[in-house]
Amino acid sequence: MDRNLAPVSTVDELMTLLGDCAGKWDMPDRSGDPVDILDHDSQCAELLREQFPDDEELQVAGLVHDIGHVLVPGDDAGHGRHGSHAVRTLLGERVARLVELHVTAKRYLAATDSVHAAALSPSSQRTLVAQGGPMTPAEVAAFEADPDFHVAIALRKADDAGKVIGLTVHPLRTWRPVIERVAAAR
Repeated sequence: MDRNLAPVSTVDELMTLLGDCAGKWDMPDRSGDPVDILDHDSQCAELLREQFPDDEELQVAGLVHDIGHVLVPGDDAGHGRHGSHAVRTLLGERVARLVELHVTAKRYLAATDSVHAAALSPSSQRTLVAQGGPMTPAEVAAFEADPDFHVAIALRKADDAGKVIGLTVHPLRTWRPVIERVAAAR
Protein backbone atom coordinates (compact mmCIF):
# COMPACT_ATOMS: atom_id res chain seq x y z
CA MET A 1 0.00 0.00 0.00
CA ASP A 2 1.18 3.53 -0.77
CA ARG A 3 2.70 5.12 2.35
CA ASN A 4 0.40 8.13 1.96
CA LEU A 5 -2.61 5.84 2.26
CA ALA A 6 -1.55 4.19 5.51
CA PRO A 7 -3.93 4.92 8.38
CA VAL A 8 -2.96 7.70 10.78
CA SER A 9 -2.28 5.96 14.09
CA THR A 10 -1.48 8.75 16.56
CA VAL A 11 -2.66 12.26 17.37
CA ASP A 12 0.89 13.48 16.69
CA GLU A 13 0.74 12.00 13.17
CA LEU A 14 -2.63 13.62 12.56
CA MET A 15 -1.43 17.01 13.81
CA THR A 16 1.56 16.75 11.46
CA LEU A 17 -0.69 15.81 8.53
CA LEU A 18 -3.02 18.72 9.29
CA GLY A 19 -0.04 21.06 9.55
CA ASP A 20 1.12 19.79 6.16
CA CYS A 21 -2.20 21.03 4.72
CA ALA A 22 -0.98 24.62 5.09
CA GLY A 23 0.03 25.88 1.67
CA LYS A 24 -1.63 22.90 -0.05
CA TRP A 25 -4.69 23.35 -2.24
CA ASP A 26 -7.63 21.16 -3.20
CA MET A 27 -6.62 21.51 -6.84
CA PRO A 28 -2.90 21.14 -7.59
CA ASP A 29 -3.04 24.11 -10.00
CA ARG A 30 -4.77 26.27 -7.31
CA SER A 31 -7.85 26.72 -9.50
CA GLY A 32 -10.12 25.43 -6.74
CA ASP A 33 -10.94 26.87 -3.35
CA PRO A 34 -9.54 30.35 -2.62
CA VAL A 35 -7.93 29.24 0.68
CA ASP A 36 -5.50 26.43 1.43
CA ILE A 37 -6.73 23.14 2.87
CA LEU A 38 -5.71 23.88 6.47
CA ASP A 39 -7.49 27.24 6.44
CA HIS A 40 -10.55 25.74 4.76
CA ASP A 41 -10.76 22.76 7.14
CA SER A 42 -10.24 25.04 10.15
CA GLN A 43 -13.03 27.37 9.00
CA CYS A 44 -15.31 24.37 8.50
CA ALA A 45 -14.53 22.97 11.96
CA GLU A 46 -15.13 26.32 13.64
CA LEU A 47 -18.49 26.73 11.92
CA LEU A 48 -19.47 23.27 13.16
CA ARG A 49 -18.24 24.09 16.67
CA GLU A 50 -20.53 27.15 16.69
CA GLN A 51 -23.54 25.22 15.37
CA PHE A 52 -22.97 21.90 17.18
CA PRO A 53 -20.98 22.71 20.34
CA ASP A 54 -21.68 19.30 21.89
CA ASP A 55 -20.70 17.19 18.86
CA GLU A 56 -16.91 17.03 18.90
CA GLU A 57 -16.86 14.12 16.43
CA LEU A 58 -18.62 16.31 13.87
CA GLN A 59 -16.25 19.19 14.58
CA VAL A 60 -13.20 16.96 14.10
CA ALA A 61 -14.72 15.52 10.92
CA GLY A 62 -14.88 19.10 9.66
CA LEU A 63 -11.26 19.65 10.62
CA VAL A 64 -10.03 16.59 8.70
CA HIS A 65 -12.59 16.28 5.90
CA ASP A 66 -10.26 17.35 3.07
CA ILE A 67 -6.98 15.68 4.09
CA GLY A 68 -7.56 13.23 1.23
CA HIS A 69 -6.50 16.02 -1.14
CA VAL A 70 -3.04 15.95 0.47
CA LEU A 71 -2.87 12.17 0.69
CA VAL A 72 -3.70 11.63 -2.99
CA PRO A 73 -3.31 14.95 -4.85
CA GLY A 74 -5.55 15.32 -7.87
CA ASP A 75 -8.06 12.60 -6.91
CA ASP A 76 -11.01 14.83 -6.18
CA ALA A 77 -13.54 12.05 -6.66
CA GLY A 78 -11.79 9.86 -4.08
CA HIS A 79 -10.58 12.42 -1.55
CA GLY A 80 -13.41 11.70 0.92
CA ARG A 81 -12.71 7.98 0.77
CA HIS A 82 -8.94 8.50 1.21
CA GLY A 83 -9.43 10.81 4.18
CA SER A 84 -11.94 8.44 5.73
CA HIS A 85 -9.53 5.52 5.46
CA ALA A 86 -6.71 7.59 6.98
CA VAL A 87 -8.61 8.59 10.15
CA ARG A 88 -10.85 5.57 10.83
CA THR A 89 -8.47 3.75 13.20
CA LEU A 90 -7.58 6.86 15.21
CA LEU A 91 -10.86 8.79 15.26
CA GLY A 92 -13.46 6.05 14.92
CA GLU A 93 -16.14 4.96 12.51
CA ARG A 94 -18.46 7.97 12.83
CA VAL A 95 -15.78 10.56 12.05
CA ALA A 96 -14.54 8.43 9.15
CA ARG A 97 -18.08 8.05 7.76
CA LEU A 98 -18.70 11.79 7.98
CA VAL A 99 -15.47 12.51 6.12
CA GLU A 100 -16.58 10.21 3.33
CA LEU A 101 -20.19 11.45 3.39
CA HIS A 102 -19.26 15.09 2.80
CA VAL A 103 -18.92 14.24 -0.91
CA THR A 104 -22.19 12.27 -0.87
CA ALA A 105 -23.92 15.23 0.77
CA LYS A 106 -22.70 17.50 -2.01
CA ARG A 107 -24.31 15.20 -4.56
CA TYR A 108 -27.51 15.17 -2.49
CA LEU A 109 -27.73 18.95 -2.23
CA ALA A 110 -27.01 19.32 -5.95
CA ALA A 111 -30.04 17.11 -6.62
CA THR A 112 -32.45 18.53 -4.05
CA ASP A 113 -31.61 22.19 -3.44
CA SER A 114 -31.35 24.32 -6.57
CA VAL A 115 -30.34 27.43 -4.59
CA HIS A 116 -27.51 25.54 -2.89
CA ALA A 117 -26.43 23.95 -6.18
CA ALA A 118 -26.32 27.35 -7.90
CA ALA A 119 -24.19 28.76 -5.07
CA LEU A 120 -21.48 26.07 -5.35
CA SER A 121 -18.06 27.52 -6.06
CA PRO A 122 -16.86 27.09 -9.65
CA SER A 123 -14.43 24.42 -8.42
CA SER A 124 -17.19 22.52 -6.62
CA GLN A 125 -19.37 22.70 -9.72
CA ARG A 126 -16.55 21.25 -11.85
CA THR A 127 -15.70 18.46 -9.43
CA LEU A 128 -19.33 17.45 -8.91
CA VAL A 129 -19.21 15.66 -12.26
CA ALA A 130 -16.16 13.58 -11.23
CA GLN A 131 -17.90 12.77 -7.93
CA GLY A 132 -20.93 11.23 -9.65
CA GLY A 133 -23.08 14.29 -10.35
CA PRO A 134 -26.40 15.03 -8.66
CA MET A 135 -28.02 12.00 -7.00
CA THR A 136 -30.76 10.02 -8.63
CA PRO A 137 -34.13 9.85 -6.83
CA ALA A 138 -33.25 6.38 -5.50
CA GLU A 139 -29.90 7.65 -4.16
CA VAL A 140 -31.68 10.61 -2.53
CA ALA A 141 -34.09 8.28 -0.72
CA ALA A 142 -31.29 6.00 0.46
CA PHE A 143 -29.20 8.92 1.74
CA GLU A 144 -32.15 10.46 3.58
CA ALA A 145 -32.51 7.14 5.45
CA ASP A 146 -28.87 7.22 6.62
CA PRO A 147 -28.63 7.80 10.40
CA ASP A 148 -25.92 10.44 9.81
CA PHE A 149 -27.89 12.24 7.10
CA HIS A 150 -28.53 15.49 9.03
CA VAL A 151 -24.98 15.92 10.33
CA ALA A 152 -23.53 15.01 6.92
CA ILE A 153 -25.61 17.83 5.43
CA ALA A 154 -24.39 20.19 8.18
CA LEU A 155 -20.78 19.23 7.42
CA ARG A 156 -21.35 19.83 3.71
CA LYS A 157 -22.88 23.25 4.29
CA ALA A 158 -19.97 24.21 6.57
CA ASP A 159 -17.64 22.89 3.86
CA ASP A 160 -19.25 25.18 1.29
CA ALA A 161 -19.16 28.17 3.67
CA GLY A 162 -15.57 27.68 4.89
CA LYS A 163 -13.81 29.34 1.98
CA VAL A 164 -13.39 32.92 3.18
CA ILE A 165 -10.09 34.60 2.32
CA GLY A 166 -8.53 36.27 5.36
CA LEU A 167 -10.95 34.90 7.96
CA THR A 168 -9.23 34.60 11.31
CA VAL A 169 -9.46 31.11 12.79
CA HIS A 170 -8.02 29.56 15.92
CA PRO A 171 -4.55 28.06 15.50
CA LEU A 172 -4.41 24.34 14.73
CA ARG A 173 -2.86 23.57 18.14
CA THR A 174 -6.12 24.62 19.87
CA TRP A 175 -7.83 21.62 18.26
CA ARG A 176 -5.42 19.07 19.77
CA PRO A 177 -7.40 18.55 23.02
CA VAL A 178 -10.60 18.02 21.01
CA ILE A 179 -8.87 15.52 18.72
CA GLU A 180 -7.45 13.72 21.78
CA ARG A 181 -10.91 13.43 23.35
CA VAL A 182 -12.43 12.07 20.14
CA ALA A 183 -9.56 9.59 19.72
CA ALA A 184 -9.85 8.44 23.34
CA ALA A 185 -13.61 7.92 23.05
CA ARG A 186 -13.60 5.78 19.90
